[in-house]
Amino acid sequence: MPTDLAPFLAVAVAAARAAGAVHLAHLGTARIVHTKTTYADLVTEVDGEAERVIRAVIAGTYPDHAVLGEEEGLGDVVAESDFHESDFRWVVDPLDGTVNYAHGYPVFCASVALEWRGEAVAGAVFDPTRDELFTATLGGGAFLNGQPLAVSATPTLTTPALVATGFPYDNSGERNLALVARLLRLGVPVRRPGAAALDLCNVACGRMDAYWEIGVKRWDVAAGSLILQEAGGQVTDAAGVRTPYGEMIVSTNRLLHAELLELVQEGGR
Repeated sequence: MPTDLAPFLAVAVAAARAAGAVHLAHLGTARIVHTKTTYADLVTEVDGEAERVIRAVIAGTYPDHAVLGEEEGLGDVVAESDFHESDFRWVVDPLDGTVNYAHGYPVFCASVALEWRGEAVAGAVFDPTRDELFTATLGGGAFLNGQPLAVSATPTLTTPALVATGFPYDNSGERNLALVARLLRLGVPVRRPGAAALDLCNVACGRMDAYWEIGVKRWDVAAGSLILQEAGGQVTDAAGVRTPYGEMIVSTNRLLHAELLELVQEGGR
């Protein structure tokens, strides 16, 4: 692994901020250009423009690095060995929270992560409406606008914790309803903000205590998962395996991870 990650983080920050400037420039006027999986899975002209800006920033310093992006990337499934003759791959979500953005709801961001041989080593998530920049490097801690981050000390779900989730655009979201209902019956407040990268960052800075979701993509969670883990949190799949790239992501302040995993594995029963 590279010994000095600061130059990579600087590029991630520059790229995320450049995308955020595109977001703000078109907020309230962006056109929906097409849909993807369903009528609700929107793509605006800003998604594509923001990704082109991010790619240009990366190429300006690291032209030989691979880039996996949501709008102009390599598709949903990329083999771990596919690094395009480079150990380095940038994983980019140019506009996380597109549906929110298209409706003028101010919960969206740009997410930029660098992977080295499949592991995220640097990441930046920029929320332009709040001017909040979340950053992390592997082993170097996590920060919000330059100030160190730490997860909450909430010990149990029924303290109560504040938890977030999301729902996929297809009907598989019904699998999540039982778990949401179980938590609500326990008196646990559940939120659905609609931007996975920000959900992870909000757990990282202690605003939330946990976040889980089915069907997120690599670009949704690569940077946010690194930021959360560097802030002291825990990120696994539904089986408890340490990876942000399973069918389901389960992330917490670490203290209540086992409790949430048990509910996830029970399917909310």
